[in-house]
Amino acid sequence: MHQYSCILVEDEPIAAEVLEDYINQVPFLQLKKKCSDAIYALETLQEEDVDLIFLDIHLPKLKGLDFIKTLKHPPKIIITSAYQEYALQGYELNVLDYLLKPVEFSRFLMAVNKLKQQDNAKTISTAHTKPEDRSHLFFNVNKKHVKIYLDDILYIESLREYVKITTKEKSILTKIQLGEIEEMLARNNFLRVHRSFIISKSKIESFSPAEIEINGVQIPIGRNYKEWVMASLQNATQNK
Repeated sequence: MHQYSCILVEDEPIAAEVLEDYINQVPFLQLKKKCSDAIYALETLQEEDVDLIFLDIHLPKLKGLDFIKTLKHPPKIIITSAYQEYALQGYELNVLDYLLKPVEFSRFLMAVNKLKQQDNAKTISTAHTKPEDRSHLFFNVNKKHVKIYLDDILYIESLREYVKITTKEKSILTKIQLGEIEEMLARNNFLRVHRSFIISKSKIESFSPAEIEINGVQIPIGRNYKEWVMASLQNATQNK
């Protein structure tokens, strides 16, 4: 498994402790160093190869956004801040994500999965793709991080504060909102067809204006989604 080296730039001890714990729970993240200010972070970047920075905005000596501007070739950056008003400036500086404190672990996991998504998007799939190179995400299941290959997913169903991810081999239940998964799966051939369902377009066996069949399961098409879903599916059939 490829590991991403990261540093944590945070001057609040409690916030740093929480984020360090989150980082240590993710198998593909390796924390290289904790920095209490941006000057120390600059020194660390000169000494270490870093793939990802978790960066607070309100730091002593040099503010987080100003720190980003000093970097000629910055690694990926996830901002962690208690102030949402800086989000637009952050995204203008091409940050990977913007997390509002206090950060929930599910939201943290969504952010770091984007790092893998971007790398996976750069890899062109072939018939001879090795299993370890296939696009995948990790989901929190009973305090374990379970790898799910995106091309194995049949459909995803919302169950209140949980979602059920179904593949041909198994189903898992993870505590995350369906909208968050929808964002994570953007540009990966998935389609929201109902307020409670996301489906893999490549796994569709048949469809009508009322429902979609995948692996023998009938999945309803929501009234508010019908026009968009039918247009998307009809375009897909015309392009084949």
